[in-house]
Amino acid sequence: MSTDINEQAFNSVRQLISDVCKRMNIDETYHLRLCECERELTVHFPVKMDDGTVKVFTGFRVVHSDTRGPGKGGIRYHPDVTLDEVRALAALMTLKTAVVNIPYGGSKGAVVCNPKALSQSELERLTRRYTAEITILIGPESDIPAPDVGTNPQIMAWIMDTYSMGKGYSVPAVTTGKPIEIGGSKGRFEATGRGCMITTLLATKHFKINAKEATVAVQGAGNVGATAAKLLSREGCRVIAVSDSKSGVYNPKGLNIADLICHKRETGSVNGFKDSETITNAELLGLQCDILVPAAMENQIVKTNADSIKARVIVEGANGPIAPEADRILGDNGIVIIPDILANAGGVVVSYLEWVQGLQSFFWDEAEVNAYLQRIMTNAFTEVWEISQRNKADMRTAAYMLALQRLSCAMRVRGIFP
Repeated sequence: MSTDINEQAFNSVRQLISDVCKRMNIDETYHLRLCECERELTVHFPVKMDDGTVKVFTGFRVVHSDTRGPGKGGIRYHPDVTLDEVRALAALMTLKTAVVNIPYGGSKGAVVCNPKALSQSELERLTRRYTAEITILIGPESDIPAPDVGTNPQIMAWIMDTYSMGKGYSVPAVTTGKPIEIGGSKGRFEATGRGCMITTLLATKHFKINAKEATVAVQGAGNVGATAAKLLSREGCRVIAVSDSKSGVYNPKGLNIADLICHKRETGSVNGFKDSETITNAELLGLQCDILVPAAMENQIVKTNADSIKARVIVEGANGPIAPEADRILGDNGIVIIPDILANAGGVVVSYLEWVQGLQSFFWDEAEVNAYLQRIMTNAFTEVWEISQRNKADMRTAAYMLALQRLSCAMRVRGIFP
């Protein structure tokens, strides 16, 4: 992703917040507060590499808002991540937690690195040192990290352990997305992809698409994309294309997703999967299909390729996969977009359950977790849909309206200190 696009990310989110606040006549005080991040931390820290040399890495942790509860947001390890991108992602988390109505604010963290180029021991040392640097912000009552692009349950375990060593006792609620063995929640690993599946099926119902006959293309074969593809396939949808960062595969008759996931696990890529033809990411985005699930990175659909999109409905599995100028083109072309702050909120919903379980030392089974997720996602989709119909607004605007209403009400009730 180019730096120029990254540096526009937060301004794009702020512009949409401003537009919706004006549309809803939200008091300027709340509007101005939501257009800025409450706390921003940049750290530069040394890490000893396996060859004995020392490298200095840059990391960030940003809390956009804690009006409705502790900050909540993932930690991203990526070579191109910027502070402005982290600000945008933190703001989206604030909106996302408000849309699904769980008692969190929004935050985000990142380290500028390529995790694929680091050994396991280097990754652990980097994670532990980064954790030590951001401990002044994170905590089970203040700001709770989770996995994101380039991070995983093992990294959350190292963060939890490092934080706990500083406290002198185990603090499982300081992170979510942890391994089950140290307080992780059943159902958490698949939660974001499952949430995408739930919203996709709800969208097919509202937009008169037969789910059993629907064709689906999924960009991204990581946790979110692979899970969404697998679960949609189980529900009867025909997943015709899946891509990862290296390549894509296509079969108009449908792919065997279980076998594809095994193939990627064994080879490291979807490339070369049996009974499929190789396609590029650009070709996947332009396929004729009912549902397109961009579940990779930001700004995959931009002004230059928006007119090539032929899907009837786009379900945003990734955060910000559609650039603002492309969003307008897609809308003009009659394509329905289920926005990221609704579509991929499943992860933060189950993260909330994991956090509660960690605080209470009381755990639920996977069926109970999935049932709760189904209820919360269905309620949120229904509320956004009703706002959309009542106000003649697209689904993204309606989701922002719901979130900003809840945030402005919370700000009004809390007031300003001192």
